[in-house]
Amino acid sequence: MRVLLVPNTGNPAARAAAVDLAAWLSTAGFEPVLTADDAEECELTECAVFPTDIGEPVLVVSLGGDGTILKAVHLLGAAEVPILGVNFGRLGFLTGAYAERMRESVESALAGEGRIERRSTLAATVTMAGREVGRYRALNEVYVGRGTAMRLIEAELHVNGTLLTTMRCDGIVTATATGSTAYSLSAGGPIVSPDVACTVVTPVAPHTLETRPLVAGPSDTVEIRLPDPGRRDACVAVDGTLTPCRRDIEAISIARGADDVLLVKLDGREFYEAVRSEFLRG
Repeated sequence: MRVLLVPNTGNPAARAAAVDLAAWLSTAGFEPVLTADDAEECELTECAVFPTDIGEPVLVVSLGGDGTILKAVHLLGAAEVPILGVNFGRLGFLTGAYAERMRESVESALAGEGRIERRSTLAATVTMAGREVGRYRALNEVYVGRGTAMRLIEAELHVNGTLLTTMRCDGIVTATATGSTAYSLSAGGPIVSPDVACTVVTPVAPHTLETRPLVAGPSDTVEIRLPDPGRRDACVAVDGTLTPCRRDIEAISIARGADDVLLVKLDGREFYEAVRSEFLRG
């Protein structure tokens, strides 16, 4: 049975943990694998596979923080495989286990213990030059904003085909409830419990005093259109990673994704405990 290890290779402790965990999994009868790049960074080339050959492991173990879990999510694609995040990072909103109990936590997860949290995703479709050029899946957010010219964008915000407003701003973040504590929060959006099915739309630095964040329902489709050809120099980022910007963006359509992300929770912090610790100090 295959177990995918996804370490934060920039963190020496996470790299060392990957080596330790790979050895333990092998002796326990499992097949530890890492992507070729990660395996090289951790000196585990005997465990290397190409991302296209990952398949559907029985468990994914993320060794890092929330960013490493996002990396694991995008490696899996639409496969609904449980992900156990072992926190070697700072925030750890998504992680489900502490680093000092890594082996015990992985053993428990492999035994089917702990609880599974289903986190909704977003499906985004980007249109350029009159045709669809890309489809993307996000756990946290989809962002459209300033391109290489670093000018304000002029965007129309539509929900279910209804034009709500036109705004000039640095960009717009469309987030899941999970992503409400990431970029959306820093742009002034609300904190949303991860079990709420919704989409949060948060303008970034709007050039107006009247624009407010919007919380849309789980069946709503949000569309961001850039009607002015002179202000279509924009880029799209999915979970913090830029997508190709080959030509002017005309529209981005965003709806709830068909596949959820499965997070294993063992001894990690509860959501509101993490909120209090990270955002409500003092």
